[in-house]
Amino acid sequence: MDDDATTNARRRGCAEGAPRIAMRDVSKIYATAAGVFQALSRIDLDVNAGDFVAIVGKSGSGKSTLVNVMTGIDSVTSGTITAGTAEIQNLSQEQLAVWRGRHVGVVFQFFQLLPTLTVAENIMLPMDFCDTLPPAERRGRALMLLDKLGIATQADKLPADLSGGQQQRAAIARALANDPPILVADEPTGNLDSRTSDEVVHLFADLAREGRAVVMVTHERDFTRLFTRVVELHDGCIVGTGQQGSGT
Repeated sequence: MDDDATTNARRRGCAEGAPRIAMRDVSKIYATAAGVFQALSRIDLDVNAGDFVAIVGKSGSGKSTLVNVMTGIDSVTSGTITAGTAEIQNLSQEQLAVWRGRHVGVVFQFFQLLPTLTVAENIMLPMDFCDTLPPAERRGRALMLLDKLGIATQADKLPADLSGGQQQRAAIARALANDPPILVADEPTGNLDSRTSDEVVHLFADLAREGRAVVMVTHERDFTRLFTRVVELHDGCIVGTGQQGSGT
């Protein structure tokens, strides 16, 4: 999505600066009717520009909680999360919303497209919220993103008129609306067939190669070669992490 100069600048920033995301000693505890539940325990994790990191583990291992605290959707109980220059745990809810709108693209398993808006209007919403572009330029950017993702002809349709794969591509386009340096996806292939899943994971790999930090919660084990790193969780703890393929 970026031109060569922007891509090279992002890669230089990765080499010369701090990680896009740095989690230090992060824990998350929930109080439930059954007692205290520790969803995350003392997590240390760095994600750099150009990384495509898979978060794997059994159901209940803490995967979704990890990405929720990483993006400020949920708060940490203890520890620190630094994303760029922002200390996530110190931001108010209003500050988090603004920071997330400008710096993080989030893709959900169930797409979360607004059903009464067209696909293009859904993609324009983050631009409207953050006022990142003049109003006259927003539809043009939405159409450009849809074209890059191969569904420009669906721009003026409602989400219900699209296939599952097309809706997920629209959701990815919306996540990219404000050109965020961080992209986080929670089970983005969970409702897709194998062919469409393959296409979506390759899209995320391409976005990482452009210089974004991409984190994906997944049960998929067939795409190891595309991930630069796989992080395995068990009972809220990181039990395995390592370099995988080259992301190609």
